[in-house]
Amino acid sequence: MNQKTKGVMCILSSAFCFSMMNVFVRLSGDVPSIQKSFFRNLVAALFALFILLRNNESFRWKPGNLKYLLLRSTTGTLGILGNFYAVDHLVLADATMLNKMSPFFGVIFSAIFLKEKCKPTQALAVLGAFIGSLFIIKPSFANADLLASLIGFMGGVGAGAAYTTVRYLGLRGERGPLIVFFFSTFSCLVVSPVLLFDYHPMTTGQLLLLLMAGLCAAGGQFSVTAAYKFAPARELSVYDYSQILFAAITGYFVFNQIPDGYSFIGYAIIVGMAIMMFIYNNRQHKKELS
Repeated sequence: MNQKTKGVMCILSSAFCFSMMNVFVRLSGDVPSIQKSFFRNLVAALFALFILLRNNESFRWKPGNLKYLLLRSTTGTLGILGNFYAVDHLVLADATMLNKMSPFFGVIFSAIFLKEKCKPTQALAVLGAFIGSLFIIKPSFANADLLASLIGFMGGVGAGAAYTTVRYLGLRGERGPLIVFFFSTFSCLVVSPVLLFDYHPMTTGQLLLLLMAGLCAAGGQFSVTAAYKFAPARELSVYDYSQILFAAITGYFVFNQIPDGYSFIGYAIIVGMAIMMFIYNNRQHKKELS
């Protein structure tokens, strides 16, 4: 198995894990999104802690990286809360697709903060993806799910900002396990005061479901980290959209959910823009090599 094939297998594993995370989050029932995010991040923090201890790594970050770790953690926490709220209130495939707007927002934030030039093709893809998201959100006061859709959309914005910051931290030499540990621990601490004053008692089944969601999230995070060690993002990013397929299948068989026609149009547009970006990035890379 060559390096790219390994990368594709890892990114597919990541997409499946994150899809199952959303399934377990939804199955856990009427538990507040903040409480769900706490248990999701608690498991991820313990996983990252285990990796750091096993490799006998330091818990100190690189000089000057603290503010970027805090920014990554803040935006990432907002992204998770928005995603979990959407998962609880929308069709699973819709919530997943709104979260998958994050790569397109990553292009915008990279242009603004990392000063990476946004090419016309990339700008067109971002605009097309935004139009596709409108088919899913269906902005109208007649849409009872409008608030949940907007929160899910903002979750995608937060995730895009978080991924941009992760990229910047990587360029500054920060270690992956430390980034995961810092973010997960930060997120748990931020939501802890809410749990202290507004904790909703859970059944054993709900607790187990949230712990499973955390395990799936950890599996997804470490799978995607491994994927980008085997191959660059330009060769793998389009395969991450397989999560939409997993979400549609599990949404139908587990929750008996069928997205409406407008949502399917939105999916097609956003995936089309992702494929266009995938082809464009690979062509640009070939030009740079020639």
